[in-house]
Amino acid sequence: MTTTAAKAPAANKMGAGNKKAQFKDKEKPADIRDSNIEAAKAVADAIRTSLGPKGMDKMIQGKTGDVTITNDGATILKEMQVFHPAARMLVELSKAQDIEAGDGTTSVVVLCGALLDAARKLLKRGIHPTTISEAFQLAQNKAVEILTSIAYPIKLSDRESLIKMASTSLNSKVVSQHSAILAPLSVDAVLNVIEPETATNVNLKDIRVVSKVGGTVEETRMVNGVVLTQKCQATGVTRVDRAKIALIQFQLSPPKTDMDNQIVISDYTQMDRILREERAYILDLCKKIKKSGANVLLIQKSILRDALNDMALHFLTKMKMMVVKDIERDEIDFITRTLGCRPIASADHMLPEHLGLADLCEEVHIGGGNKVVQITGCQSSAKTCSILVQGSNKLLAEEAERSIHDALCVMRCLVKNKHMIAGGGAPETELNIKLGKYAETLSGVESHCVRAFAEALEIIPFTLAENAGLSPINIVTDLRNRHAQGEAMAGINVKKSCITNITEENVLQPLLVSISAVTLASETVRSILKIDDIVNTR
Repeated sequence: MTTTAAKAPAANKMGAGNKKAQFKDKEKPADIRDSNIEAAKAVADAIRTSLGPKGMDKMIQGKTGDVTITNDGATILKEMQVFHPAARMLVELSKAQDIEAGDGTTSVVVLCGALLDAARKLLKRGIHPTTISEAFQLAQNKAVEILTSIAYPIKLSDRESLIKMASTSLNSKVVSQHSAILAPLSVDAVLNVIEPETATNVNLKDIRVVSKVGGTVEETRMVNGVVLTQKCQATGVTRVDRAKIALIQFQLSPPKTDMDNQIVISDYTQMDRILREERAYILDLCKKIKKSGANVLLIQKSILRDALNDMALHFLTKMKMMVVKDIERDEIDFITRTLGCRPIASADHMLPEHLGLADLCEEVHIGGGNKVVQITGCQSSAKTCSILVQGSNKLLAEEAERSIHDALCVMRCLVKNKHMIAGGGAPETELNIKLGKYAETLSGVESHCVRAFAEALEIIPFTLAENAGLSPINIVTDLRNRHAQGEAMAGINVKKSCITNITEENVLQPLLVSISAVTLASETVRSILKIDDIVNTR
């Protein structure tokens, strides 16, 4: 009897413990979800101040002490050290937007942060994550439908409209004051490499953007051909008309053995013999190059041995040949396509048919005492071009290069989907109004979730106003009022600090940028909502 009585309280204790464990387990998914949303929101808030033309720039210092100044969302997040797995999803989101649209990398992360905040409020009201996820999918599909209905078509032959859209992309950058030069440059570069009537995509590898310190951003120019940042070697030839260009992948220096070795020389005759052999070997290579008819020589960079030694340079000077060495491996593809030449891996393959032909190859002086090699009048059928970006310092030149890349991506979006919409927070406000009306046609929890999705979209005009130093509540209220009255193109004019018809101010953007931002942000939020545990592997 005593034994049974003693065991009873212990059993009760175990039962209470199990209940407590079950209760804790029920709380765990909610805690994990909260932790994920909090981490992702922290990333979104970190770059929120960079949104829009009046957004702030970030100074990023790398491990090696390199400094980058930018307000491009994708660049900031790429350089940022993010450890939380859910926060890393926002870095990937920004990268996906950069690949898909090239612009709107900050907007997509800010939008994702707002949607996560809306989802958290819905979760606190006891709505199941799957229900929220399905309602957000519904709202996303409706949003894409609404965006498509308010967009208007554009022709690639309409150069003025294309320049307006490239300018909108550049207006939020550090180099915004130079958008009048950089926007037409980007448009002409894209139109140069496609057939405007039939093109459905742009391969941006056909446009090579090269940045060089020297001069100012205003001196940035497009070159129909190749621009090499390497200098000419001292052969005395810096300009060649009717150039026959050979791109070689072998080195004009004595060969080395695969293993470390030592040669012990006991007298001068042996040393003379080595020098004679070396001289004969290099002279033979130079003669084969000259025999092919080449008068310009591009030598690929080698990590194994010198690409060019003094003796080879001496022979090439006598042959009056222009020489550029240290061509990077990633430049080879563009150079071969543009010049119509073939990379030559051995001196035995130096044949006239492997050479590229160009009208002019010359070394050009740019500001700051720097030089570049410019090859123009290429006789191949390839549609390629180069953009030489100049800047007074390294930071400015690199930021100008990133800005031009964004403008080129905007042009690619327009080639893919030939529709444009207004900017300045107009599409997001229109979505807010129309999704709100759509939510009224739904019933129950679904309607509640779609309305929360619609309200989250207001973060874009709210942040634009906040970053421009305006009163966000007054501006967003006025903006909603104007859209409710049917002014679908009303947006925030940050220059005049008021709300105007934003299309009259030429603030335009491709439809694909907005569709991509809404779709990718919504998908990321749905992914985060579905996570209820984090498992660490050994």
